[in-house]
Amino acid sequence: MSSTTVNHDRPTVPANVARQTTILPALSIASREMKHFLRQRGRIIGALGTPVMFWLFIGAGIGSSFSVQALSGSENYLEYFFPGTLAMILLFTSLFSMISLIKERDEGFLQSVLVAPVSRQSIVLGKVLGCTALASIQGVLYLAAAPLLGIPLGVGQIFVLIALIVGIGFALSSLGFVFAWRSESIQSFHSIMNLVLFPLWLLSGALFPASGASPWLAWVIRLNPLSYGVAALRRTLVPAEALEGSELPGFALSVGVTAAFAVVAFVAATALVGRSRRGGVGLS
Repeated sequence: MSSTTVNHDRPTVPANVARQTTILPALSIASREMKHFLRQRGRIIGALGTPVMFWLFIGAGIGSSFSVQALSGSENYLEYFFPGTLAMILLFTSLFSMISLIKERDEGFLQSVLVAPVSRQSIVLGKVLGCTALASIQGVLYLAAAPLLGIPLGVGQIFVLIALIVGIGFALSSLGFVFAWRSESIQSFHSIMNLVLFPLWLLSGALFPASGASPWLAWVIRLNPLSYGVAALRRTLVPAEALEGSELPGFALSVGVTAAFAVVAFVAATALVGRSRRGGVGLS
């Protein structure tokens, strides 16, 4: 007499299905983010035009105050400020795009997404990917101005710069997500931008080198993770022989810190959204 064994194990979800439930919703959210951004020309002009104005006016206004020897291999201040302006474009676009997260929460769209049968990670990934794509596109457009300054760009350099732009944009978008998720309103998010996020760029070696700063400020710049993204951009744009003897971090170290910055910021954003199951949407 044969006996029948009943399997009480829970059904497992195939790996390809699990990936689809994360990737497809994330791509949909990212596509929605890009469409909304491209429909608002004011956001495009503000995210790209403001850093360019900073580059022109600050570069022309205070460039003569820096000696050529202190500018990490750059021949003039406009050339030195070029990588910093590129980082500013990535920062501004990432942060301005994350304002939509607060609007979607206030309008109820975010609540409907959170109760949908998709993973919380896909929500974070979709928003971050959308903002990263927008920041990267504007960064690449600005990069096209490099030859006008006499900065030659080879094919290999262009691919490395695009990879760096995407990596820095992903890190800043993830960080912006964390602050936007915790912000009670758009006004509070702007306050955080002015108090925390804008100084993050200001003290990244974008505006002035760490070698010319006071000792305590130089340490702040060295501890700032964005400093290494700016350093990686600078080492890619400026010939290696021109940077000999400078205190700029090495390329490998800069890329490693930037990658770690992106991973930590994204994990923090994902963990923050996961906690909202107990505390509701947004503040938790």
